[in-house]
Amino acid sequence: MATVTLGTNATTSLVALAWNRMSAIADVAAIAVAIKDDQNVNHPIWPGAFAKNGRLYVPNRGFLNMLPGDYVAVDATTGWPILLSARAIASGPYTHS
Repeated sequence: MATVTLGTNATTSLVALAWNRMSAIADVAAIAVAIKDDQNVNHPIWPGAFAKNGRLYVPNRGFLNMLPGDYVAVDATTGWPILLSARAIASGPYTHS
């Protein structure tokens, strides 16, 4: 097995939030309602998947605790959450508005 490169087809294909403790509830809610269960054939929204306190639940996998400046994004097609650290955003090949 070998490593691969990963990216998106367009730089605007993911909805994301630069999280900090002062993030607006509406922004957190917009991300939370987009996260879906990938194991259920109906792919329902996963209740409580993202909270204002920075706790991100990756459906059927577990919790991640975000730190200020981390980004959480959601794939619009599948509802899959993607977490990027503040350091990865600052030094990686990522574009955000």
